[in-house]
Amino acid sequence: MTDRLDRYAAAVLDVGLGLRPGQRLAVNAHIEHAPLARALADGAYRRGAHYVDIWYWDPYAKRSRIRHAPEETLAWTPPWLDHRYEQLAADGGALAIIAGDPEPDLLTGLDGRRAGLDRMPALASRFRVQQLAEVSWTIACYPTPAWAKAVFGTRDTERLWTYLERFLRLDQPDPVTALRQRLDTLRTRAKQLTALRLDAIHYRGDGTDLTVGLIPGAHWEISELTGPTGEPNVVNLPTEEVYTTPDRRRADGHITCTRPLALHGTIVRDLRLTLTDGVITDVSASTGADVVRAELAVDDGARRLGELALVDASSPIGQSGVTFLETLLDENATCHLAWGAGIPSVLPGWRDLTSEQRQDRGVNLSRTHIDFMVGGPDLTVTGIHHDGSTTELLRGEQWQPRAR
Repeated sequence: MTDRLDRYAAAVLDVGLGLRPGQRLAVNAHIEHAPLARALADGAYRRGAHYVDIWYWDPYAKRSRIRHAPEETLAWTPPWLDHRYEQLAADGGALAIIAGDPEPDLLTGLDGRRAGLDRMPALASRFRVQQLAEVSWTIACYPTPAWAKAVFGTRDTERLWTYLERFLRLDQPDPVTALRQRLDTLRTRAKQLTALRLDAIHYRGDGTDLTVGLIPGAHWEISELTGPTGEPNVVNLPTEEVYTTPDRRRADGHITCTRPLALHGTIVRDLRLTLTDGVITDVSASTGADVVRAELAVDDGARRLGELALVDASSPIGQSGVTFLETLLDENATCHLAWGAGIPSVLPGWRDLTSEQRQDRGVNLSRTHIDFMVGGPDLTVTGIHHDGSTTELLRGEQWQPRAR
């Protein structure tokens, strides 16, 4: 187990964060994630980190809050945690977020509206410093017995580990090199999509007929940012996606989520969204609809799209055939969209633009960003050019020849 955690920590620190001597490292984890948090601390200090700050979260306290706290207090978040992220950004630090919810359906059965009001631990201050690349950051998973039971019906953490090691190339002789090679493949795909200069993307499948407009001049990217040290950091480990930010004003039709969505302690199933002129105007789901509606009410931008990501059948996560009830993995198994904030780094020269200028270009502004999965063998994704001609991109989760 020690060797396994050391290899994992090396991938997170060297590929995910590109940690440099003298940097501060903040780690966000659930209590159950402590072994990986400790391995990250040990690896970080070995690499010359200035200080490692581990913050643990307990979702059971959140459940008690939703059950019993006065409703007017549920949206409040601790200002001292905002200061933590602001100071980390001021120091050019790094942030590792350990995912893998030990109880992905812990809040199921509670008042969905009240659950949606409590956004902890998804603080806007953290989201802001991540989105603007003011810190080096990455998200990685850690298997827990309760998570394994939610996925497999048994507390088989070793089975989760086996999948995770394959997805992260930890089962290969040199995981860091193998991960970087995969990133090179994805980077080439993103450049090919950028070269098509598409005007819009059309999704068609069972329960789906949606057209989403793109921002002129915006690039397709991989899950990589240049952080405060000038070094690239990979924000999702593992990652299998290429993405862009759509035009917040241009989305019409309806789309059906093809996998359950674990959202703030509730499992949302059979989610279907209708969009008109870029705005989500209708929500339906067999479970969790109230939680989604509360999330969409966070601010004016929450009802608009902020990300459009394509994932093909070469993803080992998708090949596993498992729904992991963890968005970090499920979003890298298949195509997905996100409501909420757009990702400004797709715009050339984005750092020199004000937030208002980014919004004028079409980048959505919001305090939330929630990915939801829409891909599958029945989905066809087509690119629409400015002259109205089309290029089929994905069919049956396979890249089509003209898209290459």
